[in-house]
Amino acid sequence: MDNKARLLMVGALGSGQQRLIESMTDKGWEVSTADTLAQAESRLVEGEHEAGIFCLPDSGIRDLKRVERLVVRSDMEWMALLHEPELDDPLLCRTLGDLFMAYQPEPVDIDQIDCLMQHAVAMKRLRSEEASTVAPQGSEFEMVGTVPAMHKVFDTIRRVASVDAPVFISGESGTGKELAARAIHERSQRASAPFIAVNCGALPSSLIQSELFGHEKGAFTGASQQKVGQIEAAAGGTLFLDEIGDLPLELQVNLLRFLEEKTIQRIGALNEIAVDVRVLSATHVDLEKAVAEGRFREDLYHRLNVLQVNIPPLRERQEDIEILARFFFNKFIEEKSMKVRGFSLEALALMRQYHWPGNIRELINRVRRAMVMCEQRLIKPADLGLERRTSNRLAITLEEARNSAEKEALIGALNRNKHKVKKAADELGVSRVTLYRLMEKHQLGRKGEEAVSLSSN
Repeated sequence: MDNKARLLMVGALGSGQQRLIESMTDKGWEVSTADTLAQAESRLVEGEHEAGIFCLPDSGIRDLKRVERLVVRSDMEWMALLHEPELDDPLLCRTLGDLFMAYQPEPVDIDQIDCLMQHAVAMKRLRSEEASTVAPQGSEFEMVGTVPAMHKVFDTIRRVASVDAPVFISGESGTGKELAARAIHERSQRASAPFIAVNCGALPSSLIQSELFGHEKGAFTGASQQKVGQIEAAAGGTLFLDEIGDLPLELQVNLLRFLEEKTIQRIGALNEIAVDVRVLSATHVDLEKAVAEGRFREDLYHRLNVLQVNIPPLRERQEDIEILARFFFNKFIEEKSMKVRGFSLEALALMRQYHWPGNIRELINRVRRAMVMCEQRLIKPADLGLERRTSNRLAITLEEARNSAEKEALIGALNRNKHKVKKAADELGVSRVTLYRLMEKHQLGRKGEEAVSLSSN
């Protein structure tokens, strides 16, 4: 090996263990050993290992759940050494298939073990390099992206964060508008003050005014105590009004007044309260259309839309889908010990083809669900709930596209050669028999009559 790698050997192999350790050391490995699972856990904490071997024969290690926990949390590949008769144990066989990259019954083949462990180290190093690029420089507070459109978003966030003016964030549902708002807040001079998010579309119209502006005790039936509104709670910091397009017209007037005068009045109060807060807003609806239809005040729209950030939908960021999926996978894998190691190639391909109507929110939910439902080491399309529907739909589309292109080529060649089959066949590089067959397939007459009519459409 070019770089000396550390190998952890857990359990006891009997008389052949010392020979295995010496042989692996001679081949360039730095071998450390652990007789028990407790020792193995300590070894993993003490130092960085890149591959592991579980010696199951005569080791007394039969706590397979603990073995699973150690293997999954170690973030490296393992192989198992065992006696041939142990393969009759169905539970052990299932564990071998789920957790280990390979197994070898005694007597062991040291050259094969060395080869497998070198492959394991290469895979770990590859994953480490991949992990360092999963959240690249093109990321802002879990907003991950590498496409030019996202670099533009990140640049805009940095620019507007330094200006203490209202920002309007547009984009479809699930694109990450609140993440953008948080990124703006965290990069602003108000970062140490509160960030308060209010979803205007999730509150009943009867409660929105109290939620935003607060109320005094006894202001209305049920107001048993004073309530500080969200605007006041965000004093000194940032107030993010999500789904602002759903705010009732009668409350739009109150919000406009606050933006103009920087004061609020709690329901039932006599005095006004000055509040210093920066307002960010977002919606998935077309506010300009809402203004034209009289559903949103034009003066409020202009007050909110001083600066603008537009978040593109996920379907326009095909190159980012795999990066995002791996980013959230790595985030969720830390929450719970799981044996799943990543995505199958088929799953990644289907994710790239899928339309993602729910955008990032849908991607997060599907990845999280897949990590729970997956029963193997790699997430399959079924785990994501994508099945093969997308793949089948794509195959049909490609077949139709090929037939359409083929028919168009035939029509063009026949027209250019005045429907002379031999010349058209020569141009296309096929025999006359093949051309006749293709013409019959696409229902083109031998004299090219249909070709003339189609080309003229």
